[in-house]
Amino acid sequence: MLSLCRRGWCDNYLEVEVSAMYASGKYSSRGPALIPRMKTKHRIYYITLFSVVLLGLIATGMFQFWPHSIESTADWTLDKHTVHDAPLIRLPAGSPIPERGDLSCRMHTCFDVYRCGYNPKNKIKVYIYPLQRFVDELGVPISSTGLSREYNDMLSAICDSEFYTGDVTRACLFIPSIDLLNQNSLRVRETAQALAMLSRWDKGMNHLLFNMLPGGPPDYNTALDVPRDRALLAGGGFSTWTYRQGYDVSIPVYSPLSADLELPERQPGPRQYFILSSQTAIHREYRAELERLKQENGEALLLLDKCSNLSQGAASARKRCYKGQVYDYPQILQESSFCVVLRGARLGQAALSDVLQAGCVPVILADSYILPFSEVLDWKRASVVIPEEKLSDMYTILKSIPHRQVEEMQRQARWFWEAYFSSMKAIGLTTLQIINDRIYPYAARTYEQWNNPPVVKWASVNSPLFLPLIPPRAPGFTAVVLTYDRIESLFRVITEISKVPSLAKLVVVWNNQDKSPPEESLWPKMTVPLKVVRTKENKLSNRFFPFDEIETEAVLAIDDDIIMLTADELQFGYEVWREFPDRLVGYPGRLHLWDHELGKWKYESEWTNEVSMVLTGVAFYHKYFNYLYTYKMPGDIKNWVDAHMNCEDIAMNFLVANITGKAPIKVTPRKKFKCPECTAIDGLSLDQTHMVERSECINKFASVFGTMPLKVVEHRADPVLYKDDFPEKLKSFPNIGSL
Repeated sequence: MLSLCRRGWCDNYLEVEVSAMYASGKYSSRGPALIPRMKTKHRIYYITLFSVVLLGLIATGMFQFWPHSIESTADWTLDKHTVHDAPLIRLPAGSPIPERGDLSCRMHTCFDVYRCGYNPKNKIKVYIYPLQRFVDELGVPISSTGLSREYNDMLSAICDSEFYTGDVTRACLFIPSIDLLNQNSLRVRETAQALAMLSRWDKGMNHLLFNMLPGGPPDYNTALDVPRDRALLAGGGFSTWTYRQGYDVSIPVYSPLSADLELPERQPGPRQYFILSSQTAIHREYRAELERLKQENGEALLLLDKCSNLSQGAASARKRCYKGQVYDYPQILQESSFCVVLRGARLGQAALSDVLQAGCVPVILADSYILPFSEVLDWKRASVVIPEEKLSDMYTILKSIPHRQVEEMQRQARWFWEAYFSSMKAIGLTTLQIINDRIYPYAARTYEQWNNPPVVKWASVNSPLFLPLIPPRAPGFTAVVLTYDRIESLFRVITEISKVPSLAKLVVVWNNQDKSPPEESLWPKMTVPLKVVRTKENKLSNRFFPFDEIETEAVLAIDDDIIMLTADELQFGYEVWREFPDRLVGYPGRLHLWDHELGKWKYESEWTNEVSMVLTGVAFYHKYFNYLYTYKMPGDIKNWVDAHMNCEDIAMNFLVANITGKAPIKVTPRKKFKCPECTAIDGLSLDQTHMVERSECINKFASVFGTMPLKVVEHRADPVLYKDDFPEKLKSFPNIGSL
């Protein structure tokens, strides 16, 4: 600003302002009468001073409100950092070589966590070294392939992530731009020298190296042979002998075959083949054992090999053969329930990724293999690990797994691939997240976040987990009775409910627009308030409307024909709900099953050991779910229920399970509602088409939700001393009812 003033810029600016003052009429040619005229040089001095102060205030404001975490936005991609543009670095023959690698390294001994420091986002900052071309004294590159597409994709993804920083002084973790994914393409000694020349190497402290194909012939070491000092290794073939638990990260071997081909997700269930083996480079002893299993089990096992009648190339890599018959790979993997993944020359196999993408349960036979991301992933939920010596028993072992568990494993296998295996980006960011969780354990992802597929939820709906663990006892519950015109049965229900000690209020939802409710004098006498609400339309969904008359947290939904429940049963149900206020608590349980022949869900009302729904003909729940059912139910589910006059209870079970991720709680032994006075005309549930419609409802709702949220459990809640041979007066709930 001062230099500008010296060139006369400020004088011109001053003259313009003074001319404007004259024109306004406020000043005469001699200036204000009471203010002494200032000399020109003084005016220039004060104006300059004022300008400097003003600029200082503006600059201070900008720094005060500008984002503090200013990061470099330069992308790390081949487009902007090509190999040809990278500077050439010549390695002297006598360049230092790092140590082989310290097997005793752990995060507290070989990693400087103080570099990471505290930051509000609890995210480590990762710096990627600029791309350089390393050659020896003769000009020969250290790598025969340079920078692979896969490694470039990974570095680009990290650069675009919230982990990245372009400021080396703020970095907590350093990643070399030297491609180490495939050891076969590296000159081991020269690569080690290049690592040692990195500006921040410091014996590998806080450096992360990625390698998927370690070792080489003839021994094929299970970890990268390049000397690397204390650097962390994200490796694709670790064994228990080379893996430094809690320090290294076991990563998958990326499969470009499955990545270039989109396999549609297949519904879990039985497939054409029970076991399939598709690997081509299997040891002859393993192949002989698989051939024997094939002879014993026939068409249940499909044993594939490479096609000898096809020319070598990319096309042949996508084909597998069995006795002259050609199969497309990896598509054929979707036709089997289990897929064998045997160790080859290396422990880590790209076939594992192909199998997961196909939704086929991998059967892993690779002793001492550290499974990818096993630090956080529960592989028991998605795979079967069998010792190599038990290969002959594989068929028997797999046959002992229940069908339902196989389906869950198929679903989990596919999700593992989508979340953690599907791209170099997924592999790279998952690795960084694992390291991040070690450094900031208080902000680490939970087991559920790592292993549970995300539940489909819709906008603006929050989990009810903010509710207190146990609602206060004093308010009790509000019974909401849905009725049409069964007056006698309704009055009997009201009489029985009035005997429950915790009843605070009773609301009758009168769903008949053509008939008025009985006169007030005819209703049963009660000690708690009774309110009759008349609806405008006859809809089943009216039972779940959030009426203003419901003032308690607990709601008991009950039909007007449920006259068989005792006061003890209802009181016990309420006590159980108080312990689990985010659950549906009911009496008769129902189950959803997958019909393998029809390929869709089926509603099951027969007695089984499992429960995934409770009937809301009588059930306790939090009134919060009335609001969700009425205003936040996804799709056209509510309209479907009202149009079909069925399945409102199934819809509520879907809703609660999807929001909470939890199963309902069945209480007491009762399995059916028996209404002696009800006829086929009166009882909706006795309609012959009822069961068919309820199966259709389950499939419809699963389609709308985009998932099957219902959870299956194998337990119920009964009172203490329920079955014990004690005097009735010692039991809190002596009249608990029967089946």
